[in-house]
Amino acid sequence: MLPPSFELPGAVALILGGAIACLAGYRWFRVVLAIYGFIAGAMLASSTLGSSNTTGLVVAALVGGVVGAGLLFFAYFLGIALVGAGLGVAAMQAGWGRFSPVDPPWALVLLFAALGTVAALVLQRYVIIVATAFGGAWTIIIGMLALMGEPRTAEAASHVWILYPTTAAPGAAWVPIAWVAMGLLGTGVQLTRGGGRR
Repeated sequence: MLPPSFELPGAVALILGGAIACLAGYRWFRVVLAIYGFIAGAMLASSTLGSSNTTGLVVAALVGGVVGAGLLFFAYFLGIALVGAGLGVAAMQAGWGRFSPVDPPWALVLLFAALGTVAALVLQRYVIIVATAFGGAWTIIIGMLALMGEPRTAEAASHVWILYPTTAAPGAAWVPIAWVAMGLLGTGVQLTRGGGRR
């Protein structure tokens, strides 16, 4: 969570980082890992402080971001494993949610995380391309919504749709459609360019 005065630069950073991930995620995978590590670290660190402490929020976000970016940048194979585990769980959750209103059993979540990890390590290039294209597309959408003044994007903790692209934002059923379209476009662009070299 960022102070209100930092929302505009934060939104622009999300859009730019998302565009890099979506269109050149495989080619610049280490950079993408650093970007998402920074975002995750900043979110976790800044969520420990109250929103009235602007200086503390900024310092916590920067320190947490640098730690997160460093961890994922230097832990390349760990990053690939985490991407695969995330994709496996996301695929299972998307299918499970269509047939059951309750959460899936933890053993099933662990199984799909393990399957996703193995698939990511075996099929690194394709998993990285798909994960970065769709992750970047979602980051672009969140950044654009924040840039347009969508108030719910500033409060991920109280609006779960922000973290789950398959759950439509209240009053914005177009968001998952835009996410899939942008993710497919990013996947196509990366595959057409041959993925490049990391």
